Amino acid sequence: MKIAMIIVRTLTGLLFVFASLTYFLNLVPQPELSGPMKTFNEGLNASTYFFTLLKVTELVCGIALLVGRFVPLALVILAPIVVNILMVHIFVERTGLPVAIFLVAAMAFLAYYYRENFSGVLRAA
Repeated sequence: MKIAMIIVRTLTGLLFVFASLTYFLNLVPQPELSGPMKTFNEGLNASTYFFTLLKVTELVCGIALLVGRFVPLALVILAPIVVNILMVHIFVERTGLPVAIFLVAAMAFLAYYYRENFSGVLRAA
């Protein structure tokens, strides 16, 4: 189980680091968006800070996953981002749905592996 956790954690960390580095270094040209995805993206761009904050968060958490330090904290921070990625690919643009499903499955697996770290948060007060 530990080897599977390391593999999943590393792949998830690489995905987030790669996504943030391609944004900051313009490694991949941005595709031409259309329809609802274009409207959604323009709305997020209008805030001027959102994508920078998102990609810095993904980079820091991705590095934490790769290094294996503060993994439970990284999972908690990344959880709403992954849920949003899934919802966008379900309701707005379906082309990235396989990657979104992988992220949800990977996060669920990692959360299960680190479940003892979340026991205090999940206990009723």
